[in-house]
Amino acid sequence: MPKTLVKVTLLTVLVILLVLPSVTVVLSSAANKQSVSNSTNDTHNSKKHGSFTCPVISGADSSTCSTNWSGYADNAGPVTNVSGSWTVPTLSCPSSGSTYVAIWVGIDGYSSSTVEQTGVLGQCSSGKASYSAWYEFYPSASVTISGFSVSPGDNVTANVSYSGGVFTTTIKDLTTGATFSTTGTVSNAARSSAEWIVERPALCSIFRCSLSTLSNFGSTSFTSASATIGGATGSISAFSDVAITMVGSSSGPVLAEPSSLSTDGTSFSVAYG
Repeated sequence: MPKTLVKVTLLTVLVILLVLPSVTVVLSSAANKQSVSNSTNDTHNSKKHGSFTCPVISGADSSTCSTNWSGYADNAGPVTNVSGSWTVPTLSCPSSGSTYVAIWVGIDGYSSSTVEQTGVLGQCSSGKASYSAWYEFYPSASVTISGFSVSPGDNVTANVSYSGGVFTTTIKDLTTGATFSTTGTVSNAARSSAEWIVERPALCSIFRCSLSTLSNFGSTSFTSASATIGGATGSISAFSDVAITMVGSSSGPVLAEPSSLSTDGTSFSVAYG
């Protein structure tokens, strides 16, 4: 979840485009990036567009808005490890239609065009919610982890690491004991940022991608967040951090907003709406 979020698949499928979340209050979608800053998420809350101003998150080194990401990014590199935990939220599903939310940790995507990540996808369809775990080495498509059951209330922890040209993603459901780990390579991976993100994925066809409707997830909290950047390991606040608010468009509304970081810099929450 800021740089480009685009996912590809056959025909019409959900793509968790977990790549740069099109940046800023002036864009209309992460994939289309029509906006103020070329989807690099560098438009800070000091920028005002019409009557809407991107929220300034207290205590953050900087704040920005995106049409598909909400959470925090450490915009520094080279990143070799990122970790975080969260509780899978219960979705409030509308009686008709489909909505989506992805919660993940990853490397890259804020200021680069690749992303290495793993997390949980929640989906509402005709009033019913479903949940799954996935990983992705973008620009390759995201992969749903077969046999990895995830339920609301489960405590999940995730990690992405890099060594010797190889990325390793690991996700664990501490409630059920399920665990999955895999490796992959990504050409020209910048390793320029670490992220802890709530995202609204894109729906893609062979012709175009458009951002989905964000599921009402209530709120979710990231805990035990840490990264290893430039050989040093620390909390989110130990590096140059950016608080990211998700908005519908350049004129709002706010779709999801992060809280301030905890005193030790390892925790924060993201609230829907």
